[in-house]
Amino acid sequence: MLYTIVKQNSYQDSVNLMLLTNKISTMEGINKVQIMMGTPANKDIFKTADLFTDELEGAASNDMCIVVDTDSEEKIQEVLDEVDNYLSNQAISSSKEAFETVRSWDKATQALPGANLAIISTPGQYAAEEAEKAIDRDMHVLIFSDNVTIEDERRIKEKAHEKGLLVMGPDCGTAVVSGVPLAFANVVKTGKIGVIGASGTGIQEVITEIDRLGSGVSHAIGTGGRDLNDKIGAITMLDGIKALAQHSQTEVITLISKPPAKEVRDEVVQLLQSLSKPVVAIFLGEEPHNHEGNVYYANTLEETAAIAVDLAKGNAIKPNYNNLEAEVPAVNLKPEQKTIKGLYSGGTLGYEAATLISRGLNLGSTDHHEDGYLLNANGFEIIDLGDDIYTQGKPHPMIDPDTRIQFFQKAAQDESTAIILFDVVLGYGSHEDMAGALIPGIKKIQNAAKENGRNIYFVGTVCGTDQDPQDIDEQKAKLEQAGVILRDSNNQAILTALAMLDIQIEEVQKEVVPAKETSSADIAVSEAIEKLLTSKPNVVNVGLKKFTDAITANGGRVVQFDWRPVAGGNPRMRKILSVLR
Repeated sequence: MLYTIVKQNSYQDSVNLMLLTNKISTMEGINKVQIMMGTPANKDIFKTADLFTDELEGAASNDMCIVVDTDSEEKIQEVLDEVDNYLSNQAISSSKEAFETVRSWDKATQALPGANLAIISTPGQYAAEEAEKAIDRDMHVLIFSDNVTIEDERRIKEKAHEKGLLVMGPDCGTAVVSGVPLAFANVVKTGKIGVIGASGTGIQEVITEIDRLGSGVSHAIGTGGRDLNDKIGAITMLDGIKALAQHSQTEVITLISKPPAKEVRDEVVQLLQSLSKPVVAIFLGEEPHNHEGNVYYANTLEETAAIAVDLAKGNAIKPNYNNLEAEVPAVNLKPEQKTIKGLYSGGTLGYEAATLISRGLNLGSTDHHEDGYLLNANGFEIIDLGDDIYTQGKPHPMIDPDTRIQFFQKAAQDESTAIILFDVVLGYGSHEDMAGALIPGIKKIQNAAKENGRNIYFVGTVCGTDQDPQDIDEQKAKLEQAGVILRDSNNQAILTALAMLDIQIEEVQKEVVPAKETSSADIAVSEAIEKLLTSKPNVVNVGLKKFTDAITANGGRVVQFDWRPVAGGNPRMRKILSVLR
């Protein structure tokens, strides 16, 4: 039976409510539970989950909605007690914070007069509006939120560009500015390599590899995944490249991009070839055969980092960086076990796996399939479990292991499955012990397979550094003790998994060829961008409070904007109030 509780004017951010939902779902006697704010989008999620009730009709966007499916009415009081205890602990934690919390933009700028960067992590329908408010106050913006229309993205990026400001996002998962990690980010050594990327976990993989190889990062600028779309035209990418070109501490520029529009790619490459600094570029999905002038093209994220490090250290560039570095583990498989299932929390890491496996199987180019599938051919599957379809009303798989474990179990039930390939992404914002959370599910699958006379091999990689809040050595040790075959990079994990099935990828030996002649570009940047890249940021954090941790721990200053939907989220009233202001 369904029971509904609506707590009026009890706003909590979505991540807190997702984690609370997961906690209560483990209580004995609870068949199903969902806790979300009463926004129209969330009401649709309740309906999809068969948890919608009449009581939700009148709930407003500032109301916390709890729907419990249980056979025992007595369980409802236990649920309410757990909710109250959780929220009380959140309040106690907030009282110990070393930064000020405010409820308006005016209060935010008063609390932190030098604020020059806003992080926006509100629900997507409000993000563009809040970003414009930050731009109007002469702040750069990182928009973590997704579900922003491409028309809104174009408008706010053009507005920011005219004011000499950067907009990172929408759907920008990570950045590092002057040593301060922003959003879901790793802590890396400071150094000579500047990174700009239209890819969140792609940036994380490259900067953590740079750190592992002994170099450091000056900045890592995220652009959002659509920036190189023809409707956006690489507004942030072009401004970011110029900013790194002008930044005196940056000696090597590294660019990461999901598949771009051709004409936009050509414009970006023309700018890169006009620079005096060396550049490493990867356009995911492409298979470059040569380097051109000062622009070095990589086939994998690992190669991207390795070339950048060699350039920064003054080493000669190798013709190929993509060889398998470790011995291939011996396997004992049944004849029908011939496939790999890749279950990724990082979309770009999953895309890299899909691309490389497609090359190994001679399948040609990979396309994004429905239901988050990046590859679905001949029994081989690569799934981005961070896709919107899997995160509506649920925490991202970097935060919560449940969705991944469910897919591990499903993959193991396929008799063709030989290897399950996966990533663990560390850093601020991610689960505090993802290895520990995944291991019980992994062991259960391995034991069940052995009882049926099969072996299922888990091959993985841990994306992180020894400076991250999680203990990377401990995470690796736990996984290895559970029988996981670990590799130092996603590329090495993929090559290992393929080699275990006697599948190899033939890599070309790249040479440096002369670049086409190009006129020198104007790389002047605004004073505001120059200031952003020469000092620790002063941040107004609008939305998810957990993003403050990385800022305060790494020398940045922050004020928390305790955001609430204006007019209870009513679109018509919001427009009227905006006009009246």
